[in-house]
Amino acid sequence: MRLFGKITLVTGAAGGIGRAAALCFAKEGAIVIASDINTAGCSETLELLEKAGGSGILVTADVTHEDEIRSLYRHIEERYGKLDIVVNIAGGDCEPAADVEDIDYLKMSANLDLNLKSCILSCREAARMMKPQGFGRIVNMSSLVYRGSPNQFSYSAAKGGIYAFTRSLAMSLGRYGITVNALAPALVEVPAFVAALGAERWEMLRSDCAQRYPLGRVASADDVARCALFLASDDAAFITGQIIEISGGARL
Repeated sequence: MRLFGKITLVTGAAGGIGRAAALCFAKEGAIVIASDINTAGCSETLELLEKAGGSGILVTADVTHEDEIRSLYRHIEERYGKLDIVVNIAGGDCEPAADVEDIDYLKMSANLDLNLKSCILSCREAARMMKPQGFGRIVNMSSLVYRGSPNQFSYSAAKGGIYAFTRSLAMSLGRYGITVNALAPALVEVPAFVAALGAERWEMLRSDCAQRYPLGRVASADDVARCALFLASDDAAFITGQIIEISGGARL
């Protein structure tokens, strides 16, 4: 087991990618703190994790609130006394398909709060715990739209910010034995996104992307989770400050 006994926080653990990451890490021996604002969904993740023989706990937290992020990390420190791995999955697009002249201030702010600020604050708290240890692995969730998107302005800005922040943090924390990397998936098939679009629209989008991606399909949540696992393992001990595109070759 590559992560035996490693204390691992996964945010957004109720969602498709977060759930896949929690299960993937648990199967490799990690003790998983599964966190999400969706307590019921996170409970389901924990049940699946335990049925698979994994070990973990649930801690409900809304990562758009600084005090709840602090409370989450305080709970981890009090219970375990250390933190080895953080996988910041929590996020989502609060303003999809908006024309530039229709950008809404509240939705824009929600995108920055949920995607960028939450990541920065989580990493801040993680660094406080990891630096005295002289070890840590941080994996952040960006998106392929960090390169830009013609109708996801504030979401792209937030994900691009995660890329820049990840590089900056890697520069700062490397001397403490802490690596910091980011994931940039293309389209991922997850239940929440399929439900939001509806079956017919989803199938049109999935088919269009699959035809354009060299590998001929869209990503699964497990594709993303396994990349996070690699970056958190000793196999990636000399990799830091990178953004890994999980895209099936979409931007070649």
